[in-house]
Parts: sequence; structure tokens; C-alpha cells
Amino acid sequence: MAMPFPVTSAHGYYTVADWLNLPEIEGRRVELIDGSFVVSPPPLSDHQVCSARLSTILAAAAPENMEIVGPCGIRTATEVPIPDIVVGDADAILAGVAALLPEQTHLVAEIVSQGNRRRDYQDKPRIYAAAGIPTFLRIELIGVNPPYVEVLSLRDGAYVGVAHVDAGQLVKLTDPFPVEFDPARLLGRRFR
Repeated sequence: MAMPFPVTSAHGYYTVADWLNLPEIEGRRVELIDGSFVVSPPPLSDHQVCSARLSTILAAAAPENMEIVGPCGIRTATEVPIPDIVVGDADAILAGVAALLPEQTHLVAEIVSQGNRRRDYQDKPRIYAAAGIPTFLRIELIGVNPPYVEVLSLRDGAYVGVAHVDAGQLVKLTDPFPVEFDPARLLGRRFR
């Protein structure tokens, strides 16, 4: 059953409690960023293919105490971004939560969408870094030799780029677990 979407807030801004009280909205992603609800339509098919393939690669390498899910909210004190892919504590994810806590989250990945570039390059890295999430992957589907993966690692409260990996090269992660993959596997015809 469709529920009306709240358009005003008693505080002049939305809170995490407001986000937690939202009705489920089929086919839309509702994030809480800077006190505003940000509603995104379903991503394009290439974005979804990339997300599914990266999830499969990560799941094949993950230890038993971690699970891969996406999209899933990350609940901070004031914001709830929703990464495309999350590597988190298996017990928390399997419990059916609406959003993970930062301490339950080990890696987040964002697949850059044209309509969300500013959020994927500015807002979300700021939020994830402040929350203390150790590893952030940003995947670009356009540009020179796409797709390519940026690996960012948390150092002194901010993300530092540790690798920029083009299609045809290998992404080599050690955190939160060892895994290697060629970004070319994330898009295009499936490899057999």
C-alpha cells in the first residue's frame, strides 16, 4: 500500500528518527543527507549489472562473519546514506535491519551515477569517513577505459586514495579481506 511521503518536518530538517519512521517506498531509495530526504529512482541497468557482479566477487571472498548486501542504509547520528554495496557483520545483516551502524560496516561501494556525482564524490565520502568506515570503493562506468575502481582507505579521519585501477588491471584489496578482480569483469559481456 502506498503511503504519503512526508514533505515537511517539525524541526525544519529531518532526523534519523524521521528516516526510521518512513514507510517503505517500492522502487525508490530514500537517503537522509544534510537534514534532507534525497530520493533516487532505480539505477540504470549497467549500474545494476556492475553492482550484482561486484557483490558476487566480494561474497565469494568474504569470511563467514561478513555478509555483502546492497543497497542498505548506514545509520550515523544525523544521516543515513545508502551505499550501493555494503560489506558488514553477518549477524547484523542477517537480522533484517533497516540500516547498519558504522561499527558493523567494513566496506562501502558507490557506483557513480550521472545524477548523483556530487553525492558520490563529496557528500558520501564525508559521511562514511566521519562514521569511521575503513574502506570505500568508488566505481566509474564512464570515462577513459571504463569501468575503473578507486580504492580509498580511512587515515586520520579522512579517505586517502590508495589505488586507481582501470579495466584490464587488478584491484587488490586486503581490507576487510583479501580479494582481487579486474574491473572489466564488472561491466560488459559475462566472462565464462
